[in-house]
Amino acid sequence: MRHTPSSRPGHRGAGTAALLTLLLTLTVGGCRDTATDPVPIRIATGSPTAVYYAFGQSLAAILNRELPDVRASVVVTAASAENVRLVGSGDAELGFTQADVLLGPTTASASINAIARVYDDQLHLVTTGGGPVRTVADLGGRRVSVGAPGSGTEITASRLLEVARLGGDAVHRERLGLDDSVAALRAGRIDAFFFSGGLPVRGIEELAWRSATRIVDLSEWTERLRSRYGPVYVSRDIPRSVYGVDRVTTVADPNYLIVRANLPQRLVREVTALLMDRRAELAAAHPAAGRMSPRSAIVTAPLALHPGAAAWYRAAKP
Repeated sequence: MRHTPSSRPGHRGAGTAALLTLLLTLTVGGCRDTATDPVPIRIATGSPTAVYYAFGQSLAAILNRELPDVRASVVVTAASAENVRLVGSGDAELGFTQADVLLGPTTASASINAIARVYDDQLHLVTTGGGPVRTVADLGGRRVSVGAPGSGTEITASRLLEVARLGGDAVHRERLGLDDSVAALRAGRIDAFFFSGGLPVRGIEELAWRSATRIVDLSEWTERLRSRYGPVYVSRDIPRSVYGVDRVTTVADPNYLIVRANLPQRLVREVTALLMDRRAELAAAHPAAGRMSPRSAIVTAPLALHPGAAAWYRAAKP
């Protein structure tokens, strides 16, 4: 009996081989599509009228423009303490935090590294221009916002009140974010509020434009905070030119751009390079970003630099 071409063993083997080749091609192509999906980078920031958000928005735009394999986005948060939690838990890849937030249990976490020290936050104690609050002692018995739950402001303000012997219920505390604190002060629902941020803080700037505002001098509390909680605290001036109010000296605290420790070294090195190389663009979004330098950026105690960031700094030789 004569075989038809379709029934010959050789043709059957060739057909099977062709089918396997097609399947392999489709499979490899599918894997290739998956491999080129953008890597999400969620940046945990803070209030939309504060510095972290402006800085984060600008950084996200740079990453999206310069790194085609990345999809960066900004997450609005209560700021520092929440940002540390989000990055540590894997719910964000990058975030901003004050250094003093890291003096607690998070310093032992192996899930967080630093990319850079970016600038110093300055603690603002804000009240009405003609009001009775002129010193920290004047806060006793008054209604004061100490910052939103999960914020670095709440941590720093609570520590200051403790060293000023205004802990516990000596002050009627509200836990409001920046925008709500400004609104509450304007409406007379609180007598003062704390906020920690880089200069200028837009929400405070707008408040000072619209109404008589006082920022209380905090210079006497820096050494007491350092003595009790650690050496991250320093004194810094807020010049009259920032908000149009009298110059004061306040408590400052470095803040860092932090990163999930398990992010690939190459990706973190690229992010670090863009952070440093695009400082002028970042400064256009907020002046505080322009205060970064490779020399100061590597001082991130108590956090270690991510190996990818450390590699970039070694090559740059700041």
